[in-house]
Amino acid sequence: MLRLLSGKTHEVLTGVCILSMPDAKALSHVESTRVHFVKLSKQEIDDYIATREPFDKAGAYGIQGVGGRFVDRIEGCYFNVMGLPISRVWSMLRRLDA
Repeated sequence: MLRLLSGKTHEVLTGVCILSMPDAKALSHVESTRVHFVKLSKQEIDDYIATREPFDKAGAYGIQGVGGRFVDRIEGCYFNVMGLPISRVWSMLRRLDA
């Protein structure tokens, strides 16, 4: 997976659906963030794997941890890459409360 990401741009998509009960009012959204990865050497990949950090990550890296050093830049929400677009969820909850 890390070899596939190396030197490329990928897109992280997170679907969010909030259902307000008892009126069943629902909001849904797909958050998209583009992540630009630096080119990784085999040694860099091996060294990162040795940290064991990538083993519990859906995308094989943790932007909030050691893997963040491989991210050249992002376009979009940082928290989306971590797993939950917090600002978007907060915005949706505020809309439901209105």
